[in-house]
Amino acid sequence: MTSENIRLTQFSHGAGCGCKIAPNVLSEILKNSADLGQGTAFPSLLVGHHTRDDAAAIVLDQTRALLSTTDFFMPIVDDPYDFGRIAATNAISDIFAMGGTPVLAIAILGWPVNLLGPDLANRVVQGGRDVCQQLGFPLAGGHSIDAPEPIFGLAVSGIVDRAHLKQNSTAQAGDHLLLTKPLGIGIHTTAEKQGKLQVQHHGLATEIMCQANSIGAVLAQIEGVHALTDVTGFGLAGHLIEMCEAAGLDGFVDLQSLPILPALSEYIALGCVPGGSRRNYEALETSLPTLSIEEQTLLCDPQTSGGLLVAASPESLPKVRETLRAQGLHNEVVGGFSVSTSASPQIVLKPTQ
Repeated sequence: MTSENIRLTQFSHGAGCGCKIAPNVLSEILKNSADLGQGTAFPSLLVGHHTRDDAAAIVLDQTRALLSTTDFFMPIVDDPYDFGRIAATNAISDIFAMGGTPVLAIAILGWPVNLLGPDLANRVVQGGRDVCQQLGFPLAGGHSIDAPEPIFGLAVSGIVDRAHLKQNSTAQAGDHLLLTKPLGIGIHTTAEKQGKLQVQHHGLATEIMCQANSIGAVLAQIEGVHALTDVTGFGLAGHLIEMCEAAGLDGFVDLQSLPILPALSEYIALGCVPGGSRRNYEALETSLPTLSIEEQTLLCDPQTSGGLLVAASPESLPKVRETLRAQGLHNEVVGGFSVSTSASPQIVLKPTQ
């Protein structure tokens, strides 16, 4: 087998953020972790694990915080360079989702050296390095191991003005919800892996996944943007539930306003449903309304390097929408937040009148 005809996705059991551990299983793993250090023992830790936020934050000086995050996964595309670009863009997104600016990254590489040559690993790392360079900071080192499946990602450090630090836990009742990228990445990449992706749709998901969420650092400076998070392996439903639980709110979604990749209904009917979608739905079912199979698949579709969820006050909405529009990003309201009517926050498909 030559490097030209190797398909990286054949060497992994999962794909991209779809290989994340399901949210309910993750809760079991972390149930004795408390907040992983946040509290009186570490008063300088501003954001730890307790809200499952995108990155940790610790006081750097009187006005700034240091952000730290890591993300890595198995191939979601076959091209090694694109795999590197996607994995890097996805990891860096956590810094932007906190309102920060990335300043340094180190690589995490697992490679089956007896199956895949070092030339392919080189292309993966080069893809990650190029993304970092384009965003203005270095990929300065890392660590590699011989592993049974290819794995790549980054650990990223960033800086944020503490006044602009954004979390997933600070949405307010009455806030509007916006989503900056279309859903359906998991469905499209599954269709491609199954050989069912239509010719005209080749490359669409890769283009979306390689689009940096740098707009997060801009949105964070708009007064009235109360919360940010990025949509990755838990799908829109999973990450919205995290926002709702952390803020004690209910959320609503307007399915008709959601940005989506083309032909999702067709691909779902053909069975192009990632395993992560089913796991997500099973973990979140009690927080969701009755949904059709298509609605379940869309809302729980694991996104790799997905868009930002933005909780914005009514007063800030015009400026938020104009900022997104100027960058060519989706700027329609897709839902919002209300005071929770039950002990456990819920997502509904339309607001209560």
